[in-house]
Amino acid sequence: MASVADNLKTTRERIQQLSLDAGRAADDVCLIAVSKTRALADVEQAISADQAVFGENTVQDALTKIPLLENPTLEWHFIGHLQSKKSKQVAEHFQWIHTVDSLKLAQKLSAAMQQHNPGKVLNCLLQVNVSGEESKSGLSNDEVMPFLAELIKLNLPNLAWRGLMTIGVKADEAETRKAFSDLRKLRDQCQQKFNLKEFDQLSMGMSNDYDIAIEEGATMVRVGTELFGQRQ
Repeated sequence: MASVADNLKTTRERIQQLSLDAGRAADDVCLIAVSKTRALADVEQAISADQAVFGENTVQDALTKIPLLENPTLEWHFIGHLQSKKSKQVAEHFQWIHTVDSLKLAQKLSAAMQQHNPGKVLNCLLQVNVSGEESKSGLSNDEVMPFLAELIKLNLPNLAWRGLMTIGVKADEAETRKAFSDLRKLRDQCQQKFNLKEFDQLSMGMSNDYDIAIEEGATMVRVGTELFGQRQ
C-alpha cells in the first residue's frame, strides 16, 4: 500500500503535468489536502512530506487537529458548509473559507475576525452551485454578481474577497467541464466588473475530476481520497 508521502508525490507530479499541458505554469495550482475525518497521524504524515495546505469541512473535526499541531507555517482552508454561530472558530483557526453564500455569514465572520483575530485577514471565496442541484449549498450563477455588489457595499473589515468555489457535478465529462468553464467565466466577469485584482481564485476539482478542473482554470484543487485512501 502506498504511503501518504508517495501519494502526495504522485499527485503533485500529475498536477504539475496537467498544468503544463494546459499551457499554465507548473506551480499555478495549489493542492489542498482534504484532511476532513482523517486522523491526526495522517495529517502529520502529509506535513512530513512537505504538505502545508489542508482543507477541513467541519469545525468540530478541525479542532481535533489544528490546535494540536501548533504549526504556524500551515494554511487551513474551511471548505464545508458553515453555520454562522461557528464563525468564531473559523476566525481563530483558518486562513481561508471557501463557502460564503449569505450576507449573514459574511457579517458574522467579519465581526469574529475583528474580535478574535483583529490583525489578520480571512480570505473568502463565494460558493456557487453551478449545477443547480438542490442537494448542494451555494449561490446560483445569477445571484453571484448582485451578492458580491452587496458585500462590497458593506465594506466588511478583515475579510478579503478572493474568488469562487464550486463542487463538481456528478455527471459526464461534458457537463463537468461546462460547470467548471462557467465558473471561470463568472470569476472573470466579477473581477472585471468590480475591478477586484485579487478576485483571482477558482477552487474547483476533487480527486475524481481535478484534471478537468485544471484544464478549465482551477487555481486550487481539493484532494482527499487520492492522498489518504478511502475512508474507513
